[in-house]
Amino acid sequence: MKSYQEPIHYQNEHLCMKVWQFENKELKNSPHYLWHYHKEVELIAIQTGQLTMHTPDNIYTLNEGDVVMIGSSQLHFSHKAIDEYLSYIVLHVDLQPYFDPAMMMYYRHFSEAVRPLEDMNYIFNEHAEAKTEVFRIIDHIHTEVIRKKKGYEIAASMHIKHLLLTLLRYDSRELLQPFEYVDAAVMRPILEYVDHHLAEKVEMEIASKIAGMSYAYFSKFFKKCIGISFTEYVNRQRIRKAERLLMTNSESIADIAAAVGIENMAHFYELFKRFNSCTPKEYARKLSAH
Repeated sequence: MKSYQEPIHYQNEHLCMKVWQFENKELKNSPHYLWHYHKEVELIAIQTGQLTMHTPDNIYTLNEGDVVMIGSSQLHFSHKAIDEYLSYIVLHVDLQPYFDPAMMMYYRHFSEAVRPLEDMNYIFNEHAEAKTEVFRIIDHIHTEVIRKKKGYEIAASMHIKHLLLTLLRYDSRELLQPFEYVDAAVMRPILEYVDHHLAEKVEMEIASKIAGMSYAYFSKFFKKCIGISFTEYVNRQRIRKAERLLMTNSESIADIAAAVGIENMAHFYELFKRFNSCTPKEYARKLSAH
């Protein structure tokens, strides 16, 4: 069993999104698909029929009117479970360009530095009006992007902001808490540095220079903005990458640990169990059982 990174080809590179309607008139199909992932957040709105969505921790049975959200680089796959006509809209969107100054207090959460956006799916189960609203937003985005009427870029951008606002307003568990203002121009290069060097030694001294700050100030700045220490963030990103690599059976666990920059196997197992409450082999078996 393998995983792969799915390329998302934007319909408009300035909007950083792809939205499309899918129809399936065939019989139900096997759930043994490849796990895949992409940097874009994915939202699915079911128009007719039923679709089953799998992530490492959840299985979603989606019926007409249902919505589900899959976070950035989250492993997932879907399949048609019953013999009936299926129609749904899929929205892939890179949220990073949509963080303007009014959004930056919420950057920590929507950037998934601490919590996966998949956790927000509880909103659709507990608040029917939120599910209806997000479904409507996805449908509006699809209409705007497909029809391309004058100003559709503005409309689509406004709908993305509306979607994020809806999640904030209906977050009754208060998972999306505002924190100190974050300057995206400062934070993005730091997070990109981490993501591009996970197989190597990621040094906070280099990150602090990228930010244009002293080592000591950067350490406090990063924790204040993101909510966890720089080292903790790097470890989380290493394990997230390891989770995806585990779905490639040609690599040993030792190879995977090395590929995410962890040479000490005891440390790798300790981190993996901390974030997943299971060993790497148990995690792989769990995904194989889907």
